[in-house]
Amino acid sequence: MAITLTDRAADRVRNFLAGRSLAALRVSVKTTGCSGNAYVVEPAEATGPEDEIFESQGIRIIVEKKNLIFLDGTEIDYTRAGLNEGFSFSNPNEKARCGCGESFTV
Repeated sequence: MAITLTDRAADRVRNFLAGRSLAALRVSVKTTGCSGNAYVVEPAEATGPEDEIFESQGIRIIVEKKNLIFLDGTEIDYTRAGLNEGFSFSNPNEKARCGCGESFTV
């Protein structure tokens, strides 16, 4: 099992986490949108007994075990297209994505 960051994503996360005490990234899935699931990326405030910890590009990535079925094998990138920028996900578990790209199904 693994969740990885591209070089661009790792650079963005390092800047995002600079000065934070835990200096880790939490990746999760929430129920929303027309396809059912959306990615959530936020600084980790703490770890818990149900968390798995991965490391990619020197950055700790924390994922709650119940989310691994959705996220295992995902590569996170950071992209810019025109005025839009943000994290993008290459997830081998995705079966479909909504037309607007905001949610996915497994």
